Amino acid sequence: MTENRFAAVDMGTNSFHLIVVEVQDDGSFKLLDREREIIRLGYHKGDELSFISEGETEKAIDILKNFKNVSKLYNAEMRAVATSAVREAKNQLEFVQKVFEQTGINIEVIEGKKEAELIFKGAVKIINPGTKKVLCADIGGGSTEIIFGKQDKIDFAESVKLGAVRLAKKYFPDFILTDNSVAECENYIKEKIEEIKHKAGRLEFDLAVGASGTIQSAAALTLGLAKKKIPKNLGGLLLKKDDLLLLYEEIKMRKKVEERMQMTGMELKRADIIPAGIFILKNIFDIFKIDEMRISEYALREGIIIDTISTQK
Repeated sequence: MTENRFAAVDMGTNSFHLIVVEVQDDGSFKLLDREREIIRLGYHKGDELSFISEGETEKAIDILKNFKNVSKLYNAEMRAVATSAVREAKNQLEFVQKVFEQTGINIEVIEGKKEAELIFKGAVKIINPGTKKVLCADIGGGSTEIIFGKQDKIDFAESVKLGAVRLAKKYFPDFILTDNSVAECENYIKEKIEEIKHKAGRLEFDLAVGASGTIQSAAALTLGLAKKKIPKNLGGLLLKKDDLLLLYEEIKMRKKVEERMQMTGMELKRADIIPAGIFILKNIFDIFKIDEMRISEYALREGIIIDTISTQK
């Protein structure tokens, strides 16, 4: 393996991501390649995200074989990390074993707090907030992470079972919004986010940072609603509360997937689950009294790279 080349795989509930990077002398990353595949783990069987089906397992194996081949092309050391869907699955051990037997990849199943810490490491590296106190939020398919920290120090990190895939399965199984299902979903979200707020206590922040697909999609959709150009890279953009509220109201009006697909900036494969993600984000803004949130293009996978480097020193 080439000493300064690393590959990180984020095995999320909604998608798998691969990045291959070359670490520069100053500690920055040169991106060599990236891949993303949509996969819904734990969606097709069982309650919540309690079981990974055979079809999901086979798809996961196919994706990971491809990711491994890409990593080999760059002679990069690969580390694969799995999050909420795998850590909650009753057949987790069977899934991990089957993946290893067919790909040779050792999956690292991490706890929620570790996931939160890695996300924070990734997000602050690219945002570079200096001495500002940061609140970092990441909304995934199965869980949401809220982290408070400053520079390399994390003061609070919590992962909660709120995710776009999880809540879509629970409240909108046919992906159609009704007034009742939206109200029930929002009440559940509010309760869970309030619990995190209570645990975080009096922690303050100067800067709110948002990472990963749901929050990036929200930023893209707000630009679409405002008829503004949507850049390919959303990193560094500010998502303002007023714009998010307009998006929230628009999403609630578009009760069917087909209606949401017509929105400018909508990623078609996310149109089914996006309402749940927007409801989570809106409640984070409300409960933590956020006026604007800076979008980070880095998240868990970059945190994995940083963590890997630090453990090798």
